[in-house]
Amino acid sequence: MAGRAAVGGGNAQSQVVVDGIRAMIRGGRIGPGSRIPAEAELATEFGVSRSSLREGVRALCVLGVLETRQGDGTFVTSLDSSVLFAPVGFALDLQSAEHQDDLHLVRRVLEAEAASRAAFRMTNDQIQTAAAILDRIAGVVDEPTDADQEAILDADVEFHHVIALGAGNASLAALIDVLADRTWRARLWLGLRHQDQTRMAHRDHLAILQALRDRDPDRARMMMNYHLTLVEDRVRLDGLTTSR
Repeated sequence: MAGRAAVGGGNAQSQVVVDGIRAMIRGGRIGPGSRIPAEAELATEFGVSRSSLREGVRALCVLGVLETRQGDGTFVTSLDSSVLFAPVGFALDLQSAEHQDDLHLVRRVLEAEAASRAAFRMTNDQIQTAAAILDRIAGVVDEPTDADQEAILDADVEFHHVIALGAGNASLAALIDVLADRTWRARLWLGLRHQDQTRMAHRDHLAILQALRDRDPDRARMMMNYHLTLVEDRVRLDGLTTSR
């Protein structure tokens, strides 16, 4: 463990706890929904003080690995990717304004890959769901009112989420969701300021959907990359930030 920073900035003993519980999970001794052994037992097993044990457990709670239930003990969470990647969102919220372009770039790279994979892996039901999302807003995208914009953006988020899920990689989908959440406000303001942005986005979404229907991974990747590049460029020109 030499040279490795302690999770959460804790001391060496708390890192022993973190590493020990991680090994228990990876080794199958405990799993999602399991209650971890009693404090005294773990402290003895890891050779640490109870205070260090509690510090390590708290760090794992912050990371979404463990959860404490009042009067019932401490349990392993579902270990779902959406839970485990939540701390990434907190870190992204601390990024300064000059690094906001980086978030859009990372989102574009991940979503283009997701679209390419989804062209192979999406089920017909998922494609139908994506189509229904676009159909739901088709009647208002040409001349949306301010009241329509939030509903349009919600549909935008749903559309991208379905594609991310369709890629068949839970970690990829979770990271995309974290990044999409951090760019939500900037995209809402784009729609409010520029009605043509809403029309263009809908046109792009239809082209992405057609590539998915055609099971064409290269075109799906290209269209998603093109779509998100236009969003990046407009956000940059308007001087918008991604903070919520």
